[in-house]
Amino acid sequence: MRWIKVSIKEQKLWMFEEQTEIFSAVVSTARNGAGEIKNSYCTPRGWLEIKEKFGENCPEDAIFVERKWMGEIYHDHLSKKDWILTRVLWLNGLEEGKNFGGNVDTFERFIYIHGTPSCNPMGIPLSKGCIRMRNPDLLKLFDLADIGTKIFIEE
Repeated sequence: MRWIKVSIKEQKLWMFEEQTEIFSAVVSTARNGAGEIKNSYCTPRGWLEIKEKFGENCPEDAIFVERKWMGEIYHDHLSKKDWILTRVLWLNGLEEGKNFGGNVDTFERFIYIHGTPSCNPMGIPLSKGCIRMRNPDLLKLFDLADIGTKIFIEE
């Protein structure tokens, strides 16, 4: 069984097959730190799963708006904003009252693992709650992870 661990403190993601590490990457989590409350722009903690995947046949640097590829590719001349690029892994909380349901529902907060422009730093918390990755790393993770893959996010 494959599963993913994300450390907010270390700004790193690992994928395991049982207890053996098979992939790792530096990430960028929320500028506002850890938290689950709606509109907090924090990265949720606890056990989650990949609920949906988007972008399977899209090119690297594809720009997504509301999880849809708009037919555009990111270029450095575009405005500096929190672009969602390459692939989208939409996360769903699994712990009732902590990251699932009510005002802490991860899925309803639109928390993703997604790509980001190469000019954005990794290893520094800068997102609006999502887990950002370098696009080549995200492509690898996307191929390794299935819908239903469990994720543990720790502070």
